[in-house]
Amino acid sequence: MNLIIKRLFDFIFSFLATLMLLPLVLLFALIMAIHFKGNPFFIQKRIGRNNIPFRIFKLRSMSNKKDKEGNLLPNEMRLTKTGNWLRKSSIDELPQLINVIFGTMSLIGPRPMGIHYLSLFSEEQKRRQNMRPGLTGWAQINGRDEVTPTEKFKLDVWYIDNFNLKLDFDIFLKTILIVFKREGVEHRASDENFPDNGSYNQNLQKN
Repeated sequence: MNLIIKRLFDFIFSFLATLMLLPLVLLFALIMAIHFKGNPFFIQKRIGRNNIPFRIFKLRSMSNKKDKEGNLLPNEMRLTKTGNWLRKSSIDELPQLINVIFGTMSLIGPRPMGIHYLSLFSEEQKRRQNMRPGLTGWAQINGRDEVTPTEKFKLDVWYIDNFNLKLDFDIFLKTILIVFKREGVEHRASDENFPDNGSYNQNLQKN
């Protein structure tokens, strides 16, 4: 029953929020289209509930600059000042409300990671995929970018084991405060939480 209520709230809130915020998203989409001289949206495959991949939608914050060999430059060199501001304000995340409406994401849950990291998870870390990924989560209100990847995964699994509607409501309210205060944000060029466990390091060496 809790999961049904959670999904119902996700849909209603995200639908209403999308209607209200659509002019803002379109405005910044136009600004980023001019800024990057092209597509203002970032679309990437991520790991969803039960390891089913889906496409996540965000406003672009990095350019597509390449080196002389045609390879993309490091993320840190492609993150623009305007893009960095979008990340600080979390405005770049607003298009993910579409993901929530269609049920590939939830408002609250572990942040989704790129599908190429699935094979690097430990068995314990894979349990974070038992629920829909979220716009924000337990890890994001407990340090956000200040905690290590391993700590984030532990917090994600803790959320899975202790989920209830009151916890979601608390996370929701605290997220709003953190966004306005801009606490715990290092503004890294990538928003993926790379696992720093032994299995990750071993697989990294093999690949």
